[in-house]
Amino acid sequence: MSPVATIADAAHPIWLWSRPEEIESAALDQLRNVAALPYVHHHIAVMPDVHLGYGATVGSVIALRDAVSPAAVGVDIGCGMAAARTNLTAADLPDDLAGLRHALEAAIPVGKSSHAEATAHARAQNDLWSAFPDLHPGVQARLARAMAQVGTLGSGNHFVELCLDTDDAVWIMLHSGSRNIGKELAEAHIGVARTLEHNAGLADPDLAVFLAGTPQMRAYRHDLDWAQTYARRNRDAMLTAAATALRTQLPMLRTPTPPEHGPHAGDHTFALVNCHHNYVAAEHHFGADVLVTRKGAISARAGEMGIIPGSMGTRSYLVRGRGNPDSFHSASHGAGRTMSRNRARRTFTVADLAAQTRGVECRKDAGVLDEIPAAYKDIDSVIAAQTDLVDVVAELRAVLCVKG
Repeated sequence: MSPVATIADAAHPIWLWSRPEEIESAALDQLRNVAALPYVHHHIAVMPDVHLGYGATVGSVIALRDAVSPAAVGVDIGCGMAAARTNLTAADLPDDLAGLRHALEAAIPVGKSSHAEATAHARAQNDLWSAFPDLHPGVQARLARAMAQVGTLGSGNHFVELCLDTDDAVWIMLHSGSRNIGKELAEAHIGVARTLEHNAGLADPDLAVFLAGTPQMRAYRHDLDWAQTYARRNRDAMLTAAATALRTQLPMLRTPTPPEHGPHAGDHTFALVNCHHNYVAAEHHFGADVLVTRKGAISARAGEMGIIPGSMGTRSYLVRGRGNPDSFHSASHGAGRTMSRNRARRTFTVADLAAQTRGVECRKDAGVLDEIPAAYKDIDSVIAAQTDLVDVVAELRAVLCVKG
């Protein structure tokens, strides 16, 4: 029930679930910069998937008193994972999965793409659209685009997968966030934070914070909550779209019956797990009410379900939190990168990608070379480093992957 190592010479303690020698020096510098913020409560918790990020590292959990740093949340507000188990088994899948992949790609726009117009699912999110005029003025021209991007994947490390668990049950799993609207909101508020007088002299201007009780904090929290809701419903919409697309070739496919009431009411499928890993939550830790930012980390309270994915074509894990107070009840969000996207493109070839994704139906071209498994940490080592944070409930092996 304790971290692997600590960095005690920082302004506030940094507790690591990774060995310092395994963390790039630039990421260690970022951690020290965060620890220098006067609002830090108790310590910084660093997950085993930690790596360099914008302002704050990916894989860090930061509790601040009466303050929040937008860069410690990330620009993809509400990014996270969702998964649903189906009634199918491996024996129900065709030998050639290419047709299923193409059906998913046709149903779920990827990259910067949108639906041609807002889907019925998107139009039904009335509370989101009625609140849109209250968002930051800089995004007011983006309503139509935000509506059309509900149920779309995005790019980078976002994905939709078909997976098999150790009992050969088929799962639908996906990774996505708040799309362009979340990015624009984050960048707008980071820009505002940089101009505030109390942020002058920070070691890294990207760590600028908003303070409790100020109009800037109220505006950011409002827009943040909106974007987190948008991200969760975007994942709901994609699970529904994925199940519908797969049924065109697998008409026997069923997912658990959705509840009659609540956020998943009326959906054709629902998320057995739907969890953020870039977000803010008001919580109580070590005797104080704080704002916790998890950037590349999931909540792992005792009994809470989460998803820790591996890289393209490798294993992922459904986990149950153990409620470790030392990590602020958190765990890692995935495997974590070992190298930048540019370095991955310089280091590996398309032949390497094909070899490392053998047995997985997916793109094997230069467009996704930066997502090659070797550019990520070994997911099994990452899981082994946090046995005090989570228990593994299910191991999922990808057989089909759609990348953004």
